[in-house]
Amino acid sequence: MDYVEFQKQVSLSKQDICREVYADNRNSIRVKKEGTVVKNLERIFDATLKISNKKGFQAMSMRDLSQETNLSMGALYSYFSSKEELLEMLQHQHRTITIRILEAYIHAQKDPSGKLRIAIRTHLYLSEIMQPWFYFSYMETKNLSKQQQELAIASELYTEKIFSDILNEGQIQGFFQIDDLQLTASVIKAMLQDWYLKRWKYAKRKISVDQYARFVLDMVEAYISDGKASQKYIKFSEAKGTVNELSGSGDTLSR
Repeated sequence: MDYVEFQKQVSLSKQDICREVYADNRNSIRVKKEGTVVKNLERIFDATLKISNKKGFQAMSMRDLSQETNLSMGALYSYFSSKEELLEMLQHQHRTITIRILEAYIHAQKDPSGKLRIAIRTHLYLSEIMQPWFYFSYMETKNLSKQQQELAIASELYTEKIFSDILNEGQIQGFFQIDDLQLTASVIKAMLQDWYLKRWKYAKRKISVDQYARFVLDMVEAYISDGKASQKYIKFSEAKGTVNELSGSGDTLSR
């Protein structure tokens, strides 16, 4: 699966995201006409991300948002009661979409190698489609309420745990050789975050998301499937009475 194919499979237009937000906040949003809500939420979110990228969310005033969206202050407050609620709305939707799509793609895979491949690619492709959201969510976590900060941290740890669980499954089955599962999962997550946090750097070097995905996969494969892993797998197989060399029968992480 490459980025183009992923885009075809996953419907994540701005309108789709805004419809989800409306569905999740139907009781608190005072405007009830879905078409109007979706159109105006798109304007509000685009403006919030744009202004925040320039001066930070905390420095953004409601007047700034009103001017950028061409919506009155009263109109803005019909969608959320405060800047804090707007921030929580954006953060929650980003977390929900990421976890839902990640889990759907991973659960479709049967073996740990396939799960790890698809988890890495899906995370990168999602962050490419939603780069402003991913960047905003990471940078603005510090401005959340204590309760929302705890949710953001829990979400961060949960996605990291997805990788550590896959690595653990692969190690148990003899495909991977890893000294520190938690640290390995943490470093994989850091490499994925670097893509959307420093997107300008890779754009300047003309590196595509598919190139970056292949590179990360190569790095991970080189680390978890080294010679020691191969020898351990052979011994593991011999103990079961079935000698199969890793290169011949193991479905190792591939590109």
